[in-house]
Amino acid sequence: MKGNFPEGFLWGGAIAANQCEGGFDQGGRGLANMDVVPAGKNRFKYMFGEEQDLTFREHEYYPVLKGIDFYHRYKEDIALFAQMGFKVLRLSISWSRVFPRGDEEIPNEEGLAFYDDVFKELKKYDIEPLVTISHYDFPLYLVEKYNGFASYEMIEAYKKYVSALIARYKGKVKYWLTFNEINDVMYLPYISAGARIDPGQNEMAQKYKIAHNILTASAWGVKIIHEADPESLVGNMIANGCWYPYTCSPKDVMAAIQKNRDAYFFGDVQARGKYPSYAKKQMEALQIPTWEEDIKIISENTVDFLSFSYYGSHVVSADEKLNERLKNDKLATLTNPYLGEVLYKRQDDPEGLRITLNEWYDRYQKPLFIVENGTGTDDQYVPGQLIEDDRHIDYYRQHIEQMKKAVLEDGVELLGYTTWGCIDLLSASSNTMSKRYGFIYVDLNDKGEGTFERVPKKSFYWYQKVIESNGERLNG
Repeated sequence: MKGNFPEGFLWGGAIAANQCEGGFDQGGRGLANMDVVPAGKNRFKYMFGEEQDLTFREHEYYPVLKGIDFYHRYKEDIALFAQMGFKVLRLSISWSRVFPRGDEEIPNEEGLAFYDDVFKELKKYDIEPLVTISHYDFPLYLVEKYNGFASYEMIEAYKKYVSALIARYKGKVKYWLTFNEINDVMYLPYISAGARIDPGQNEMAQKYKIAHNILTASAWGVKIIHEADPESLVGNMIANGCWYPYTCSPKDVMAAIQKNRDAYFFGDVQARGKYPSYAKKQMEALQIPTWEEDIKIISENTVDFLSFSYYGSHVVSADEKLNERLKNDKLATLTNPYLGEVLYKRQDDPEGLRITLNEWYDRYQKPLFIVENGTGTDDQYVPGQLIEDDRHIDYYRQHIEQMKKAVLEDGVELLGYTTWGCIDLLSASSNTMSKRYGFIYVDLNDKGEGTFERVPKKSFYWYQKVIESNGERLNG
């Protein structure tokens, strides 16, 4: 398809502090919730909010403590991003680097200065920062004191944190996201809200309470930033990917509608400023209180744009026999017979990205921003040889082609596209390095061994041409 993306389209990549920064004990940083999550089989107990013990244990490996050492290597990494031609870098700020415990009156100057340096380096190459205020990242002290956003008190801590950020970085950051994949509180409450689930209480009631608190905090974030800097644009961030019915049975269609509402619920509150009717019904049934002041803040402080991650689509059926094998996996989906092989529990579905873009733009009529899209591969590096990561190139080419159709043929207003992750970093789902997403190889294995050397892959040079041509040159 001929034609380019609009002038000023923001091409780039995305990273997160907890998956790349490291330097956990430097610059005055305090411990964060993800620091105490080990690699290996016990990881998902933490992610689901089932693990109550948040102490370090012998014989466990905690990858987040070192990440990929972006804390010391950010200049080198940003120079490589600039070489690819990035217009934007999505990154997050470590809350515990700015407020080590989360309840201090004065922010940590060393932490603030670090991000000053990062933004200065980005500006040197005319790369726009897109900053996620909280990307699976909460001071561990607040997690233990309040149980994260299970407690209403956490909102005040977040407001103070946002106020410190906009006071310091006004004029340096134009694009903000309040929380990463905010709807994951319904699946992964610990990593997305710093909250653990009490096994003695109704699980869904706890999750809806957490959801209300974090949505209220998000609205406060929008208000604080808009009042301090009217030039800033604030967006939300949703874990997205359309749900298809397994068959054309009306029951399957209704099941898909209900699954898609898991994301629409958070989009509706943040973009429309009110709870959708189906969420109200569930919250009433679970006796979840929503204070009048909260509803007012939510209604008056909607986001300027909607951003989301897209890795693939999902399939759901109302047939309990089909669903039987999924009961022990809260993130599972049925296999789609019309798509290809399953890799890392996902099937590639480029057309699903176009569908998702159209559904969300039709619903909200606000600008969209794809801030995560990618696939993991087991790339191998042999010194002196180019890393032939053709799967990355094929994946991105097909998704960009569908993204282009959504913009040029369907009229979707799209601000930009940041791949996940533009450099190899820790996988959020597995906490491993071997699931590699990046255009840049990082010499580090799943045990934390390696030189940390950065090596451009074949996809690095391919994406360079894509950006240079504003999406016209997709075939190398």
